[in-house]
Parts: sequence; C-alpha cells; structure tokens
Amino acid sequence: MDGSTPAYITGYGGYGISSTPRFSNRLSVLLEQGVVVAIAHVRGGGEKGENWHKDGMKAKKPNTWKDFIACSEYLVDQKYTSPSKLIGNGVSMGGVLIGRAITERPDLFAVAIAEVGMTNALRSQNSANGDNQIPEIGSIKKAEDIKSLIEMDAQSKVKKGVKYPAVIVRTGMNDSRITPWEPAKFAAVLQNSTASEKPVLLYVNYENGHFTSDLDVVFKEYSDIFAFALWQVGHPKFQPAKK
Repeated sequence: MDGSTPAYITGYGGYGISSTPRFSNRLSVLLEQGVVVAIAHVRGGGEKGENWHKDGMKAKKPNTWKDFIACSEYLVDQKYTSPSKLIGNGVSMGGVLIGRAITERPDLFAVAIAEVGMTNALRSQNSANGDNQIPEIGSIKKAEDIKSLIEMDAQSKVKKGVKYPAVIVRTGMNDSRITPWEPAKFAAVLQNSTASEKPVLLYVNYENGHFTSDLDVVFKEYSDIFAFALWQVGHPKFQPAKK
C-alpha cells in the first residue's frame, strides 16, 4: 500500500449489464503476478438498477468514463497503485470507457488495453451492427444525439503532442459487432499523435471475430496483451533480457 504495486482496472458500462462476482481464469493470472485487480461498476451498467443504466446512456454517457476515472483515482489515492503502475482496460462498448478515459486523463494511466472497442462512436452507425447501438448511444440522424456522439467519440479527442499511455488495441478481422477499421483507426491516430514515446500497438486476430471460444487463441492473446502491459509498468518478470 505504498503505490508501488501494478494494478489493473476494467469496466464496461453499457446496456444495463452488471459485472457480477465470478472466477476468471483471465484475471487470476494477473493476481498470480502480484497485480491488484479492480472492477469498476460504472454508470451505464446495471449494478444499481435501471436508473444506473440510464445515467450512462446517450447524453449521460460521460458518466461512464468519469466514474471509471474516479475509481482509478481512488486506487491511486489509497496507494493501491500509482499512475506509473496503472493498467486500464475496456472491451467492446467499454471502448468508449477506456478511450475517453485516456483522452481525458492521459496522465492517470501507464497502459491502456482497448479490446474490440467502440472508439469511433460517431461513425459506428455506418457498420453492420450500427443500428443496434442506437437505443444505447443515439443516432447520427437525430440532431439531439449528435453532440452526445461527438463527446463519446474517443478517436476525435486524440490530440497531437499529448503524452498518452502505452496502448495496445485488439481487434478481430471477422468482427461483425465492432468492425476492425474502428479500432485500427484509433491505434493509427494515437501512433501519429502521442508524444510520450511509449508504444502504441494494434493487435490483430486474422481468424476470429469479436470473441472466440477457442481457448488456445484466447490464452495466446491474453498472454501477449498482459505481457505487454506488465512490461510497461515495470514488472521485473516481464522486462526484455539485457544483452
């Protein structure tokens, strides 16, 4: 509790879905490496009922990433970790959460993991799955929704010369929910804008889509992604060998 421990915080905040207690093979491997693991129950989820969900929809969507930032600040304030040791994660609709968290508070995270994420909300309606998102985030065809969509669009918030965290963006070439051009554009704009000299990588699965039930693929992907994150927060077991 002196701020020196790596920590991993993840959140979702969409569709009224609750993050419930469960055993996770994926997260347990981080615990085995001495990493603090936190799950943020942000608005947009269903942990505190339907009003909690509604408070993270459309014009109220900023509550989702602001809650995530507040949870991350709590971990730092209580000395579970520090910004140089903090790994933030968001998946799918959680792309809005992690994308806007690092564009609003790039100083708060050492690493961001954006997995098959909605990071270009303003253009996502042009994808095959776009119309399904309208009840949750709004429509580009409705004037009252445009401002909200612009606000939650992480790609358009990336600024040249800002010191962003190390970022790894995962996508699947056969993803019909979040089409691969969306995460790819987010990775590209970060690569061309960041001034931190920290790596920004696009991690592509050329065979699968949004998710896969092939555990060999899942374990390989997360071993790569977590190794990247632990490298960047200075975990001694994940540093490149010195020649």
